Amino acid sequence: MRIISGLKKGIRFTPPSNLPVRPTTDRAKESIFNILEHRYFFDNKNCLDLFSGTGNIAYEFASRGCNEVLAVDRNHKCIDYIKKNSEKIDLKINVIESECLSYLNKCDRKFNFIFADPPYSYQSYKELISIINSKKIIK
Repeated sequence: MRIISGLKKGIRFTPPSNLPVRPTTDRAKESIFNILEHRYFFDNKNCLDLFSGTGNIAYEFASRGCNEVLAVDRNHKCIDYIKKNSEKIDLKINVIESECLSYLNKCDRKFNFIFADPPYSYQSYKELISIINSKKIIK
């Protein structure tokens, strides 16, 4: 796992094997960000990374210039891992330990980007999208 572009380009991470995650591959992440980068500027934008896991996507948004990145995950080990890495490489990423639907139901903020990559077994896609749309969480 590595940061593809931006201020921290090239930094590599090796998440511990005891994290219950499947990080987005570098190849898939590069494709996603190539599409986004041709349509949007990241400077002075904010991002919500739901089901953050290792923080892989959050690191990329922060490295590319988002001035505020919020990572949400329910697993305490994942939260600790993201905090440790973001401090280690000096990226400002706020981290919240919460189940994502619970966080969204309480959320009173708006975001320029919302990235959600839930586990394969996740069943509540429609509810997730419904909450984001009904509460107008995305700008």
